[in-house]
Amino acid sequence: MTNIMEMIADTNASIDTVWMLLAAMLVFFMQPGFALVEAGFTRTKNTTNILMKNCIDFMFGSILFWFIGFGLMFGIGKFVGTPHFFDLEIMDEIIANGLPIEGFLIFQTVFCATSATIVSGAMAERTKFSMYLVYTVFISVFIYPISGHWTWGGGWLMNADEGSFMMTAFGVPFHDFAGSTVVHLVGGVVALVGAAILGPRIGKYDKNKRSRAIPGHSLTLAALGVFILWFGWFGFNPGSQLAAAGIENRTAISHVFLTTNLAACAGGLFALFTSWFKYGKPSLSLTLNGVLAGLVGITAGCDLVSPFGSVAIGIICGVVMVYAVEFIDHVLKIDDPVGASSVHGVCGFLGTILTGLFATADGWLYGAGPNFFLAQCFGSVTVGAWAALMGYIVFKGLDKIYGIRVPARIEEEGLDIYEHGETAYN
Repeated sequence: MTNIMEMIADTNASIDTVWMLLAAMLVFFMQPGFALVEAGFTRTKNTTNILMKNCIDFMFGSILFWFIGFGLMFGIGKFVGTPHFFDLEIMDEIIANGLPIEGFLIFQTVFCATSATIVSGAMAERTKFSMYLVYTVFISVFIYPISGHWTWGGGWLMNADEGSFMMTAFGVPFHDFAGSTVVHLVGGVVALVGAAILGPRIGKYDKNKRSRAIPGHSLTLAALGVFILWFGWFGFNPGSQLAAAGIENRTAISHVFLTTNLAACAGGLFALFTSWFKYGKPSLSLTLNGVLAGLVGITAGCDLVSPFGSVAIGIICGVVMVYAVEFIDHVLKIDDPVGASSVHGVCGFLGTILTGLFATADGWLYGAGPNFFLAQCFGSVTVGAWAALMGYIVFKGLDKIYGIRVPARIEEEGLDIYEHGETAYN
């Protein structure tokens, strides 16, 4: 009997491990999705630069996260974890989740890479490649792991122990199942701050500071990128369950699959309707970003909301995203070529706090009171403020010391030849 139980437990652990690694593969596949979206929404002369940055995100970020970021995020500590440079055996003893530590590391690595790559789109077409390498280091080993420690690393925002700060203040911990705040808000806020410090592209605003459209060179590439990201999100969200064996896990990942897809569809549809109503034509580019807005929004609460709630979150994020793009462009005068700060920053925040309304167990709209909603607001604002402050220090410091923007001639003629010595199209 004991042998049978051990065999069952071993089989379940193997199933869970395979599921986690499969999900990690899907999240990794989001890297080419981001690359195609960013390349499609920007101009031909900068395509090589865009593709190079998306390669670097993962290559550089993987090594840095393995070296130090993983320990800072999941190590023992209150504000930040203790780094355990390259020592996975110690990390295995600390985390002890029943999964191989190597697999858990690669699963967390692909999430870190996602947060870093969000920034490249908002700062596209005018950033020095060398400076991109430098700020990728700060995101991968400092900004993302520390706020990640507060949440997924067992830190104070998700600490549900009696007498902890969140339990004392709100009676419930902060909840972010797959990263609306931990990944997307962090990336979106850093992107917004970086784009603001960098300044708009040449020709983006006229002498009266009216915004001019600078069309990307291929909506075909952008659309393909969004479909790849949509596909990859089925690893991003359901994979965060980290287990597939047993009725509870298989029910949970099936539920998350459904809510993720419904939010994406609702976000895309209502971004389409909003752009049609607002501009007189249904915009493909805004519809594509609407799909991403719905996906970003549902990521925090995909495990807690009903299918109806996921549609509501998708609708709200899809509509708000359209107005956020216009507000950032026309009012704040911040040039974000791909809408990263609206999609990931605004909708990451929005999806996180909407979880406090639509969660079927603790949501305010389900009669549970405002505590969970307030906890979600507090956690998201805190992490967003951290990302904004650190992003400002990093970008302002780099700009003062080295300058993060390419000279005007290079920007006008394209970064591909001057920064990389080759073009994407010949």
